[in-house]
Amino acid sequence: MSSRVMRIELKRSVAPWAGALVLTTALAFLYLLDAAWWRGTTAWTAQWTSMAMWTRSLLFYLWPLAVGLGALQGLRDHRSKMSELLTSTPRPAWHRAATLAGTTAITLASAFALLVLVGAVQVFAHTEYTHLGWLPISLVGALFLVAGAVLGMGAGRALPSALTPPALAMSAFVFTVLMHMSLGRTKTETATGIPGTEPNRVSLLSPTVQEVRDVLVTVSASVHVGQTIWLLGMAATGFALLIAATPRARLTALTPVLAGAVIALLVLPSDPRRMYVVDEAAAELVCDGPVCVARTHQARLADLAGPGKEALRLLHGALGGQAPVSVRENTAVLPEGSTPQWSRTTVLFDFDDDVIAAAKGPELTSALIAKGMVPGCVPVGWSGAGDGVAQTVAASWVLGDLTSLPGTQSAHLGSEADAEARPMWTKLKALPRAEQLSRINAMRTAALSCEGDVYDALKGGASR
Repeated sequence: MSSRVMRIELKRSVAPWAGALVLTTALAFLYLLDAAWWRGTTAWTAQWTSMAMWTRSLLFYLWPLAVGLGALQGLRDHRSKMSELLTSTPRPAWHRAATLAGTTAITLASAFALLVLVGAVQVFAHTEYTHLGWLPISLVGALFLVAGAVLGMGAGRALPSALTPPALAMSAFVFTVLMHMSLGRTKTETATGIPGTEPNRVSLLSPTVQEVRDVLVTVSASVHVGQTIWLLGMAATGFALLIAATPRARLTALTPVLAGAVIALLVLPSDPRRMYVVDEAAAELVCDGPVCVARTHQARLADLAGPGKEALRLLHGALGGQAPVSVRENTAVLPEGSTPQWSRTTVLFDFDDDVIAAAKGPELTSALIAKGMVPGCVPVGWSGAGDGVAQTVAASWVLGDLTSLPGTQSAHLGSEADAEARPMWTKLKALPRAEQLSRINAMRTAALSCEGDVYDALKGGASR
């Protein structure tokens, strides 16, 4: 396709408007809404994979929009009443279809690339960990927009009605919603009997991805391959519908998308743990002595090393041989709703933890001590108050004085926690040293196993 033909096609088609609409609405969605993509380590401007996943998640509405705009483009010849005239020209039908589809494809892909570029510029300024593992996520996202638009064009040409574009756009939106909420989810139960859901193989036919909950999670290679097969079949059907001239040819044109769906379902993984996997390179530990972080957060090691070593020294002085010997970022990715798993010999922490996220310098030492003593047992992916009072008492016992822990919670909740901790701290310090240590060890055992009551242990009761 020559540049002259492309310029003419851009003037005659909705392609430029489609690209502009995709880019502007996506940027408005990201910048005008204060949502999860601006928070913590998974912010869309914090790391490469998170940026790719968040921009890809916008396809829940961008893909239906591309399908509808493609259908509107497919109606062009019918609206201008030129269909019979064009079929009588010597120019092959596939040539005209390639020009029409190519212009829209280039415009939509460029718009999505610009969206990714906006995020990439900010990520580049915020992280030292650079890799290309995020690129397939974005490439498949661009392919979804292109394939959806070409399919919409073919459907618009095959069903020349003013109702076709909105009907197709709404159908595509309903498809993405059902894949995310019901048809694409399988009901499950955690080991403790808590009901939940997890994605199934069919959900991977949807253009969007699940919400970004962990910076170390990425999409597996088998998902990329399966989705690419599905999208190539979708695009082939759209192109075939663009050049089909008879009802029989239009029925035959459905073969690629059906075959692509079948082959894709055979390639796509059925186990959710093989759909969204841990990026092993990003999770590799980078250490300064006994203090380690994941490679994706290597820029934060310098600020963490000093407080981490000091926390280990203080814990050893208070607990003796029972104290942990290392501090490490928690790189384990557990299913949502499952019980956290902690270590007696290692202080495991998460940069998104409320106590850790708000701490700096000496406060970080206190926060790490609190995590080493009472790490918390709120189920993975759930929000909850946790054991803030027990953490305050335990950390204060190690430090030798009642200390408020840092946190991003409100000042009112923080003062309430301190008020509850003070009488428990006073009663604990009034006991003989041996009894204090006994209760602290019982509390720590309950906290690390997530099978006991830390407050009962602090009060001298039996740990359940």
